[in-house]
Amino acid sequence: MVKVRAARPAEAEDLTGLVMRSKAHWGYDAAFLAACAPELRIRAGDVTARRVVVAENGRGEVVGVASLEGTPPRAELGLLFVEPSAVGQGVGRLLYRDVLRRAVELGVRRLVIDSDPHATGFYRAMGAVPVAEPAASAASPAAEAGGTALVRFEAAPVPLADWARAWTGGGRAVHLGNVGEFNAQFADATLDREQRPAHHYACLAAFYSPYPAALVLPRPVPRGWTELVCRQLGWTGVEVYDGLLDADPGLAEAVRARPALAALLTGSGLPLVPWGRTRAFGRLAGRPWRDGELRYESKSAAHGLFGRILADGGHPGIVLPRQWRVDGRWSAARMLAARTRAGESTVLKSEHGVGGSGTTVLTPARVRAAGGARAVLRRLPRGPLLVEEYVGGAASGGDEGPRDLTYDGFVDEAGRAHEVGGAVMEVADGCYRGATVGPGVVPGWAERSLTAFGAAVGRDLADSGYRGWFDVDFVADGTGRLAPTETNLRLTGPSIAFMVAARLDALRGAGHLVRISDRVELGARLPEAQLDELCAALARGCAELGAVFVPAIPTGAFEPAPWLGVLVAARGREVLDAAEAWVRAEALAVGAMFGPT
Repeated sequence: MVKVRAARPAEAEDLTGLVMRSKAHWGYDAAFLAACAPELRIRAGDVTARRVVVAENGRGEVVGVASLEGTPPRAELGLLFVEPSAVGQGVGRLLYRDVLRRAVELGVRRLVIDSDPHATGFYRAMGAVPVAEPAASAASPAAEAGGTALVRFEAAPVPLADWARAWTGGGRAVHLGNVGEFNAQFADATLDREQRPAHHYACLAAFYSPYPAALVLPRPVPRGWTELVCRQLGWTGVEVYDGLLDADPGLAEAVRARPALAALLTGSGLPLVPWGRTRAFGRLAGRPWRDGELRYESKSAAHGLFGRILADGGHPGIVLPRQWRVDGRWSAARMLAARTRAGESTVLKSEHGVGGSGTTVLTPARVRAAGGARAVLRRLPRGPLLVEEYVGGAASGGDEGPRDLTYDGFVDEAGRAHEVGGAVMEVADGCYRGATVGPGVVPGWAERSLTAFGAAVGRDLADSGYRGWFDVDFVADGTGRLAPTETNLRLTGPSIAFMVAARLDALRGAGHLVRISDRVELGARLPEAQLDELCAALARGCAELGAVFVPAIPTGAFEPAPWLGVLVAARGREVLDAAEAWVRAEALAVGAMFGPT
């Protein structure tokens, strides 16, 4: 195993030799290397002054060297060279990430990199951004002798976001993928009794915090998936405990039924992070269960909470749609028929749904096409229904503005509410499809209203006794206002994107946009080995575009109608959109290898 340590002054001459061998690896002639030698020489006095570190393999051999030079807030990556025999083994990646980590600790906010032309692909893959400013050594004797010029990159080192440190105390955590267990406690007719989709979504347990120590999963997951995720996000030492359930959704109870595993997970001293709180999780974690702490997971209760907050004033950018709880299906049918005759669109909701399950948007045309209000109601799952006013209209700024937005935050165990941020969701016909987070994603006209109202909901949740993650979903109307539609007292798809953005910013430098797409269709079902190959190819292709690809849900690939959940990250919207489009096209194209069906 390769590790990084401080260089020693007595190693200076040997390190100079490593640097020159590494430079020669790119095929430069003797004249060029001789011209480079004075610039690349490491002297004993440089080791401390230039903050030189080395990478050392398990045999004690030095296989790489790097330096962090200058004073905050600007510094330079002065050296980063790898022994030719160790190229391609992750040594350069390890050294670069160590430089970025040390830069953060020193208070550096601008890291300048003057790259050899042969190394530009490496720095792009590591997240550095090319800049137009010429490299400082481009006109040096060495550059002139070789007829080459260095290429300048920059990175913006940042610490882990404040909210992410508060979420798990600044360290690693144990992630419990209890999605099915969380859903099952509501016994809603619109939720799948077998919780089959929930077991796929349990794979998102990989991302319940920016850096897990262990993943606990109900179903088996491909080993290649966890290895690729760890490589993409710079994780090491992540333990995976999967295949704990056959059918029952009670993951926390399945852990408790294995005393050795339960003792290992709960006795580690690390936070235990679930998808959502349940009574069974409380028993596992040794945390008292508070009756009613999930009451605002109910859509009608959340609507009442929103109304109470708005009654106090102070939120002019927020409008609350009217909502009625109906006594039965025929009452709902009469109300829907009356609204249809009046030309009004309607939203029918169950009390507890996830991802849009139990939510139906009905325009007058759709009601008439279905054969009337009673015909519509007969096709919906049984159970209590809410009738809600439909919020129509494009967002402020025209049809290009976002329609569906969300605010994420959490309440810590001390009862303090923390803001995570806002996201833009992709919603089709009332069903959630994905979300994008990152700087500038939420438009300026919506940001203040969204964050102020979301923070107010967080304070009320804290006062009610709730502890954990939450979000507030909004729909934008045509006048620049936001309508809150529900709260989710659990982790969500957007929260996963926030976790990955926080990790990538700390790992690669600030400014990542992250998009989570719940369902990317595959053109064919693949064996596990071929799925691993596809995901590795998608990671390489996205890197060439300047993006990062992380497979989020692999187990959907083995369904009769195969699909993947994916995360794509980039520093600009154009690259993000291009990378997502390319991933979708390549995923569909896997069917072509099998010929026509």
